[in-house]
Amino acid sequence: MAEVKSDIEIARAARKKPIMEIGEKLGIPSEHLLPYGHDKAKISAAFIAGQKGKKDGRLILVTAINPTPAGEGKTTTTVGLGDGLNRIGKKAVVCIREASLGPCFGVKGGAAGGGYAQVVPMEDMNLHFTGDFHAITSAHNLLAALIDNHIYWGNEQNIDIRRIAWRRVMDMNDRALRQIVGSLGGVANGYPRETGFDITVASEVMAILCLSTDLKDLEKRLGNIIIAYRRDKTPVFARDIKADGAMTVLLKDAMQPNLVQTLENNPAFVHGGPFANIAHGCNSVVATTTALKLADYVVTEAGFGADLGAEKFFDIKCRKAGLKPDAAVIVATARAMKMNGGVKKEELGKENVEAVRKGCANLGRHVQNVKKFGVPVVVAINHFIADTEAEIQAVKDYVATLGAEAILCRHWAQGSAGIEDLARKVVELAESGKSQFSPLYPDDMPLFEKIETIAKSIYHAGEVIADKSVRDQLRSWEEQGYGTLPICMAKTQYSFSTDPNLRGAPTGHTVPVREVRLSAGAGFIVVITGEIMTMPGLPRVPSSEKIFLNDEGFIEGLF
Repeated sequence: MAEVKSDIEIARAARKKPIMEIGEKLGIPSEHLLPYGHDKAKISAAFIAGQKGKKDGRLILVTAINPTPAGEGKTTTTVGLGDGLNRIGKKAVVCIREASLGPCFGVKGGAAGGGYAQVVPMEDMNLHFTGDFHAITSAHNLLAALIDNHIYWGNEQNIDIRRIAWRRVMDMNDRALRQIVGSLGGVANGYPRETGFDITVASEVMAILCLSTDLKDLEKRLGNIIIAYRRDKTPVFARDIKADGAMTVLLKDAMQPNLVQTLENNPAFVHGGPFANIAHGCNSVVATTTALKLADYVVTEAGFGADLGAEKFFDIKCRKAGLKPDAAVIVATARAMKMNGGVKKEELGKENVEAVRKGCANLGRHVQNVKKFGVPVVVAINHFIADTEAEIQAVKDYVATLGAEAILCRHWAQGSAGIEDLARKVVELAESGKSQFSPLYPDDMPLFEKIETIAKSIYHAGEVIADKSVRDQLRSWEEQGYGTLPICMAKTQYSFSTDPNLRGAPTGHTVPVREVRLSAGAGFIVVITGEIMTMPGLPRVPSSEKIFLNDEGFIEGLF
């Protein structure tokens, strides 16, 4: 058997084209590309503004079952499908998120696809890339510094320092910073208070950048951030301390989408990166809407399983941006079905058709959930070498009982040649005109009812429980005019429930709401459930231990 190359070895051997040539494929003149080296560039705001009157292409969402240690390959399938559509003669663009350094050095690894379905340059994308995350971190922390500075110099806005709502961020997993006391050391350092850090991808600034349509919209949303409350509980906004202008300046270049390429030299937009379990989990609106003006097909992904990523893509991103997806692909693997069926990770190499059948309940729940949004669905079975024909057939047979089709995809090993069948099916669904997309709940539904609707309709929970303080807070926001905002559930990605160990398709479970946060600038309410953390920690053996520079100066250990 031939040696299987690692993702980074495959990426390093890629024959990349100059980024200006990739831009030409989409009709982007070189003067509207701001190059970052030879293989990546930003697209100018002027060019994007000039595309407004053009007709949109078709939008395809790639989502997945709940992630398992067995691996699913959602980004890999997104990239493979983009290449596959180009292979069968469609002009297609891939739109994915940027990678966060936290999980890259922690446990999850990179976010550029895998095997022969990758976006390159892989090393740059998984590290500093074009500096967007650093700009977001800087803008967020500028606001934090301005808040403390405003209080130090007299507190003109009468901020109640017990009610400051703005924490700090960094793009790294660091549990020690979750809850801290700042401004220690005497009068010159300000007023001591309890605060903390979130990871950059959970920042409201990240969400704002990903939902803004242009720089003017960005500045308005940044100004709408609620930073604190006064003693009379009236909100203080970022614009009240004149922070919005400077923050916009820091984000000027970060607002422009990044253009890179797949291993097969097809265009890919990689822009923005909110987490899907603690934020809304989609790439930027400006990247997606621009791609729709330049291509026949745009293939985008939403983070983690469809219970989180797809629900937020539909209920937050599509609602806010006026997007209408034409089809959805749900990625699954026979291995993951076995894990959902009770098989341990070390036993996954053995054939177990019965466990596959048992585990398919998780996949079935996601298929039915996506259909609730009126979007046609196809299942992509991401092929692993140890999969048997009987296991694959079991998944296909199960999906057929749901009135959908499951298609075996070999893009990891074969690139676009291994995913042609899925590409043709996606075209068939998208061009059928069967998509009747509509969000799960209306804008005017009360906030707690929105939470219950998601929990009961998508998670199949029996009830939602919340302290009186949480319910009172939601009612207060409704009275202040925020009742029409959508809900962004912060929940574990590993289960439909709030218990990460509860696999399959549980029903009747309880969803405890621990805290609610108003993201007035982004335009949604974050609902924190269970034990979810907005600052992850590193595992016992972090991925960083295996990342190093080899003797030739190349990076090893990224995956």
